[in-house]
Amino acid sequence: MADYDVVIIGAGIAGASLAAETAPHARVLVAEAEDRPGYHSTGRSAAFWAESYGGPKVQPLTTASGPWLHSPPGGYGERSFLAPRGALTLARAGEEPLLDAFEAEFAGSGVCMERWGRERIAALLPGLAEDIVAAVYEPDCQDIDVGGLHQAFLSVARRGGAQIALKAPLEQAEYRGGQWHLVLGGQAVTATRLANAAGAWADPVATRCGVRPLGVQPYRRTVVQLRTRPAPVAHLPLTLGVKGDYYFKPEAGRLWLSPHDETPEAPGDTAPDELDMAIAIDRFTQVVDWTIEAVEHRWAGQRSFAPDRLPVIGYAPDQPAFFWFAGQGGFGIQTAPAAARLAATVLLGLTPDTMLNGVDGQMYNPARFG
Repeated sequence: MADYDVVIIGAGIAGASLAAETAPHARVLVAEAEDRPGYHSTGRSAAFWAESYGGPKVQPLTTASGPWLHSPPGGYGERSFLAPRGALTLARAGEEPLLDAFEAEFAGSGVCMERWGRERIAALLPGLAEDIVAAVYEPDCQDIDVGGLHQAFLSVARRGGAQIALKAPLEQAEYRGGQWHLVLGGQAVTATRLANAAGAWADPVATRCGVRPLGVQPYRRTVVQLRTRPAPVAHLPLTLGVKGDYYFKPEAGRLWLSPHDETPEAPGDTAPDELDMAIAIDRFTQVVDWTIEAVEHRWAGQRSFAPDRLPVIGYAPDQPAFFWFAGQGGFGIQTAPAAARLAATVLLGLTPDTMLNGVDGQMYNPARFG
């Protein structure tokens, strides 16, 4: 029977990043139920790095992750995982107070925001709807190379000594004699600590381990790829509605569009909903008068949130050998470096480093749920 210091359940961006951070300090096994890592949420992400995304309590993790993503440390390659994009949050006539509130949320945080008028917006978005009159522009927003980042975490974890087991769902879990006794894909292992990085399956994993679930809920998010006339300019920012009802961004001459849907679902291999796709296209046509020539591709992923929509990072109050690393919602990739550093620090009792200077880890402690 193999024995580990830490078994991490899940090999998406959460599990992979945590493995990369913990492997130099511990004997680590990452157990992934699927036949490849990142099959579910990570592999379906249209991720970007935007300091405002997720709100002011997530922003410290995003901001702390930015320099790492831009200039990765040794072992992660010499290329940045970020590419300039910018973000433009649009408001219709009468919605300007929502822009004011949006800016006020991040006052004093260091997040760079500029107020734009209609003329500047229309220069990027020809055919702009007449009632769109203002926007907040975030020049620091970046695209993220999600696949490259995920693979880099996995590679660093392996080089650090972590083992990654595929087709290894958690089938049995019992804590006795100061150890976890686990069955993963038919293989028995023991571990001192179990880290729950199971994404949409975070609550079921907790239940299987005899730990009180926290209400981590998966929500479906739909994306469609459109061919439009005109085609979006390559430097078009990520464009969002101030009410949070759509976003779109260019991708290799095409447009990725989402209705910003959040439909609660059971954890699983989700698929796009026809109604959500129709809603997305309808909302897009109310922003610009572009012709949609084809819907070329469509997909959906699950974004999992705790009840307060903040990440859950820390030991379970009811089981001190069970560690939560879940509830990263739609910001799990943009916060991955700092969140994993924080998680490894708490999990293994490491000395916090300067990357976490602006992060209050207690905000994410599962003990906040009682």
